[in-house]
Amino acid sequence: MAHVIDQAVINHEGLSREGLLERAFSLAFRGLVYAQIWEDPVVDMDALAITPQSHIVTIASGGCNVLSYITANPARITAVDLNTAHIALNRLKQVAAQRLPDYAHFRRFFGEADSAGNIRAYRDFIRDHLDGTTRGYWEGRDLVGRRRIGMFRSGVYRHGLLGGFIGAAHLVARLYRIDPRALLEARDMEEQREIFEQRLAPIFDRKFVRWLTDQPMSLFGLGIPPAQYDALAGDEKMAAVLRRRLERLACDYDLKSNYFAWQAFGRGYGRHADAPLPPYLQAAHYDAVRMRADRVEINHANMTDWLASQPAESVDRYVLLDAQDWMSDAQLLALWREITRTARPDARVLFRTAAEPSLLPGRLPEDLLARWHYHDDESRGFTRADRSSIYGGVHLYSRLG
Repeated sequence: MAHVIDQAVINHEGLSREGLLERAFSLAFRGLVYAQIWEDPVVDMDALAITPQSHIVTIASGGCNVLSYITANPARITAVDLNTAHIALNRLKQVAAQRLPDYAHFRRFFGEADSAGNIRAYRDFIRDHLDGTTRGYWEGRDLVGRRRIGMFRSGVYRHGLLGGFIGAAHLVARLYRIDPRALLEARDMEEQREIFEQRLAPIFDRKFVRWLTDQPMSLFGLGIPPAQYDALAGDEKMAAVLRRRLERLACDYDLKSNYFAWQAFGRGYGRHADAPLPPYLQAAHYDAVRMRADRVEINHANMTDWLASQPAESVDRYVLLDAQDWMSDAQLLALWREITRTARPDARVLFRTAAEPSLLPGRLPEDLLARWHYHDDESRGFTRADRSSIYGGVHLYSRLG
């Protein structure tokens, strides 16, 4: 999920209902939103076909995918984001990968993320290697006066806009005597479906839940702005859409390999030795992440503006998350002009949409879009494979000629 704040969100008159909702959403996104990114990096790496010569440019978000792409051995990764909290989180992860003494410390810091030992590790191994802005962020205080680095003592995945949304969803479930964590006790996929259908699915028929999910503000914590809310709902009630997406998350993938389900239903990663984790947190990839972390450059910038500062044919892999769902036609055109100008001949562009179809046809000029090939069949396959289950479509384009 992406963060193209203000200029990509405020598309309506300020005093209209849509304008007020968009401004409220923009304000909500000024702090930490995602402690964990919700795009599947395994799907991304398959779609991008990363090579040792690849220069990847991606929206940073929570940083999980930035470091996970390192496991595929690209030459460079440039991460851009306008959210200062996410820039600070990405830089913290990068320095932690380089400076923590071993894998046990690294997994505890970002896998468990709820130990007083993390604060000691920050003090002993990380803080002196952070730039001043990043250190100031983590040692600064939030709105209630707590030092932000304390998130890694109290459980960082319970913080941020998304962490708060998942916590609120658990609270609503408990009001109906439903414990989402019960799904994590399933022994196999057959039992996953049984638990979902008997315990979780009925909540979407409750009047209060149907009313609540009809309010666009209720889904701000999922990173769904007002314009994206309409695209996601289509002609259906939002409760029906969310039920279907949650069913996919709960039933279509084995919990033994789906860390997104652990975050949604357990509010954190599993603690057992073989718990599913993002690639960057897996023991098998630790050495590669540590040694290659210096290939990542993190920039507090807008994607379009950053690309405009780069030479022609200097990038060959682009990851846009769902940022385009937020954009006006003018912003979309400006972005794709810069992508096309900076793209090498073998460039690939990957993005997600709330609705199923690609949003580019009809919104980009035909002569510009004709320079790109849409991988229709492959995109449908990537959509099915994406374990986060949030998005309607995962889309891959490659440069022609």
